[in-house]
Formats: sequence, structure tokens, C-alpha cells
Amino acid sequence: MGEPEVVFQGKRIRVERVAQSAADGTLHVKEIVRHPGAVTILPLLEGSRLCFVENYRVAAAQRLLELPAGTLEPGEDPAETARRELAEETGYRAGRIEHLITFYMSPGVLDEKMFLYVATSLEPGPMSLDAGEDLKPRLFTWEEAMDLVRQRRIQDAKTLVGLLYYERFCRR
Repeated sequence: MGEPEVVFQGKRIRVERVAQSAADGTLHVKEIVRHPGAVTILPLLEGSRLCFVENYRVAAAQRLLELPAGTLEPGEDPAETARRELAEETGYRAGRIEHLITFYMSPGVLDEKMFLYVATSLEPGPMSLDAGEDLKPRLFTWEEAMDLVRQRRIQDAKTLVGLLYYERFCRR
């Protein structure tokens, strides 16, 4: 098996069958989901508050509490994606946006890189949801957000990474 075999091509993802040589020389076939990458944003408002979105997720068959996020457009700088998605999903415009960390969502099967940004100096404005999006902005204090993590009410991986990374390495 030389070149990857495209098993499925969708609007945003592609599934490829690829061959991997093990240390002992044996060949193993893997299916990999190719994704253009995405951003997630930690929107910090004055008064130690932050903005989540309550989002219905078809794959989970439930509404999840998440940090705003979105997929990179071809050739788009991740910081611009973060600004755009923050405004679309919450209405907030960031006066300042800072990259914190980049991580893989599930590297055993998925090549999606997630770029985490913190957004500050926020100004409210109108939301601009894409067709089919069902999002509701929700404000919480930092302490309430940490309680949601402790109570296991936040189940979204990018949100857990964002909150816990910021809590551990950035929060003063």
C-alpha cells in the first residue's frame, strides 16, 4: 500500500486508509480522519467572568457547555478564525487575542490540530450564526466554571483543556 486511499470525502473531513510500518517490518493499515484544524477561544470578560456557548451536538445527542470554537477556512490564520468565530457565536469582539497552546484532539484516529486562544478587552455586538447552528451564549464567573468542571458537567475535551490549561499556567 503506497499512497493513502481516500475512503470518504465529506464537506470538512476526509477519511484515508494509510499503511504504517512497525519496528519489526510488518505493515499495519490504519484509517485516519483528516481535518483542516480548528480554534477554541477562552473569552474573558471583566469581573472574572467568561462566556461559554451551550451547543446542541448531534454526535453526542445532547446540549453541551463549550468554549466558542470553529473550523479553519483554507489559508486562514488561526488568530483570524478565532476572532471570527468568537464574534459569530457570542457576539463579542476581542480587543486582544493571544495564542496559548496548540494540541491534537484525538491523534489515534484524527489529525485535527486545535489552537487555543484567550480573548480579552471584549465588546458586545450581534451574533451571526451559520445555518443550522443552535448556540446560546452563557456567562459564568471563573469560580462557577471551575465548579462545572469539578461536577463533571463539562464534557467537551477542548473546553476542559482550555479551562484547565489557563487555570494552571496563566491565571494570576
